[in-house]
Amino acid sequence: KTVILSMDFSEVIGQQHIKSHLIKTVENGRIPHTQLFIGNTGSGILSLALSYAKEILCHSFKKGSDEYVSCANKIEKLAHPDLHFVYPVNTNEDIKKNPISDNFANEWRDFVLKNPYASLYDWYQFIGIEKKQGNISKFEAVAISKKLSLKAYEGGYKVMIIWMADKMNNECSNQLLKLVEEPPEKTVLLLLTENAEQVLVTIQSRCQKLHIPLLSEEDIQSQLINNHQVNYNEAKKISHQSNGDFNKALHILKNDGDEVFFENLFVFWVRTAFKAKGNKTAINDLFDWSEELAKEGRETQKKFLSFCLEIFRQAMLKNYKADSLIYFESHDGKFSFDKFSAYIHQNNIFEIKEALEDAIYHIERNGNAKIIFTDLSIQLTRLIHRKE
Repeated sequence: KTVILSMDFSEVIGQQHIKSHLIKTVENGRIPHTQLFIGNTGSGILSLALSYAKEILCHSFKKGSDEYVSCANKIEKLAHPDLHFVYPVNTNEDIKKNPISDNFANEWRDFVLKNPYASLYDWYQFIGIEKKQGNISKFEAVAISKKLSLKAYEGGYKVMIIWMADKMNNECSNQLLKLVEEPPEKTVLLLLTENAEQVLVTIQSRCQKLHIPLLSEEDIQSQLINNHQVNYNEAKKISHQSNGDFNKALHILKNDGDEVFFENLFVFWVRTAFKAKGNKTAINDLFDWSEELAKEGRETQKKFLSFCLEIFRQAMLKNYKADSLIYFESHDGKFSFDKFSAYIHQNNIFEIKEALEDAIYHIERNGNAKIIFTDLSIQLTRLIHRKE
């Protein structure tokens, strides 16, 4: 098991200026009561929020004193009574109805302690709901209000971290809005999201926003060398391929991501779409491909489409000679990225991007996956032959 304890700013990878900003707010006693951390999970939004919570909750004790050590230990174990968590959940084998975060508290603890950089999809897999989509429901709203109306156990601040706040449904968002408008005393709400535009606008406007950038290749590289015993060259390669996302770096390192599966799906898809112009068998192959992909869970489908978006983007960069920005490498070398990228250019990239984004939108809204992928494939056969 990879244990990355990141409950202390010194343990958080990179993000120096964000750390100093957060520490200052505590030292100057100017902690905004509602903050929106916007960034990729692999950039460390959760690690930063946890370290910030530690700073806030343990600040009143003298560093090194028994009280401080006891406070810090509770946070290291995610067991501090004034630190609350909310995250997307759904029904699974054990929880059959009205699921809320508290039903998954033990799993959450194990999950975060193992890797606070892990993604939403990793979390869904961890609790066995990857075939569904998680959300933060009206039942959660009741639990949130209850927790925040209580006095702080230790007499200081209460901190609530809402991980993936964009997964709140309307009822929960409206309930939260009331709390944001009239926050209980000494309560800090930290909303974490990868998709800020999906958070209720009225909530956004009342939050102090903090944009967390992607990690630098150097930061990922040194983390791999120092904490994961990876040699220099390997670390350099992985940090380049991970595109600023430490979670992706870990998946590449363990070779357990979906990259190979997705790459094979993608390569078959674009090759077949390419052949399909006036070729009946290839069109049937595309129908079969759509049917196979339709059997996967929605989260996997969305993840695959995001993977495709990224490969098309990289191909266009390659076509326009922006080689320093390319990190895609075919896992077995059988796919010629150079040849492929010659077909992706200013006359089709925008429509390809739009087609993929539309597909993600319809999958999220429970559209018929087979129809969505068939339609997408037919569009691709047309777009990929377009002249530059």
